[in-house]
Amino acid sequence: MNVRPSRNLVTLVLGSIVVLSWIVLWYLEQSPYGFLFHNHGGNAHEHHNHVPAWLASIAFLTGWLLMTVAMMLPTTVPLINLFHRMTASRKQSRYLLRLLLTGYLLAWLGFGVIALALIWGFEQIPGGRQIQQTWGWSAGLFLLAGAFQFSKVKYACLDMCRTPLGFLMGHWHGRNDRREAFNIGWQHGLFCVGCCWALMLLMFAVSSANLSWMLLLAFIMAIEKNAAWGQKLGRPLGLVLIVTAIGISLYQLTG
Repeated sequence: MNVRPSRNLVTLVLGSIVVLSWIVLWYLEQSPYGFLFHNHGGNAHEHHNHVPAWLASIAFLTGWLLMTVAMMLPTTVPLINLFHRMTASRKQSRYLLRLLLTGYLLAWLGFGVIALALIWGFEQIPGGRQIQQTWGWSAGLFLLAGAFQFSKVKYACLDMCRTPLGFLMGHWHGRNDRREAFNIGWQHGLFCVGCCWALMLLMFAVSSANLSWMLLLAFIMAIEKNAAWGQKLGRPLGLVLIVTAIGISLYQLTG
């Protein structure tokens, strides 16, 4: 069996899905309904007052899932290609690959649900919605993301993401292939959330889901997870984020 053309096809399909996700996100952001797909920013809050909460929540999670596909799926291509090579001889290899992707995306969707619940809970606090529209909110998110770059949890999760072969060897036994395929995607997704959640929360540090900002964050996370020197980026990036938080605060307090 010639695996390489099949592997190239998988990469091509995944790349097409990622590009399509970026195009859809761009279209949604330009459309009159773009406010539905991000639950932050002053204009978004004003519009959300006229939209049922259930519809706003579904739209936000849809946008979050699109962002996950666009930003995070490229970072897990090495794992996907290795898994496809390991299961290429099985009759249900494509189905197993879909199960892996489903588990991975569900892990990130679960984090989106938690983020949405925390935002909603914060908005129930008197003045909570107004706080989200202040510079203190953005500075706090930058400070949180910067501090997490020095956390042991960050690097424990990042190590699991940076060693896809070892991860697969430890989780794939081939006895219950469907369940194992889903669990590989799910558990890898959880480790991915574990190392990248604070950077993803920086999406809420700007007034809208800015695509340039998304591209920058996606690029940073891809380097951290896949580049040979990516792990060395962590602490310098943390310093940059903390300095940014301080800079935002000083600018607002002295301006």
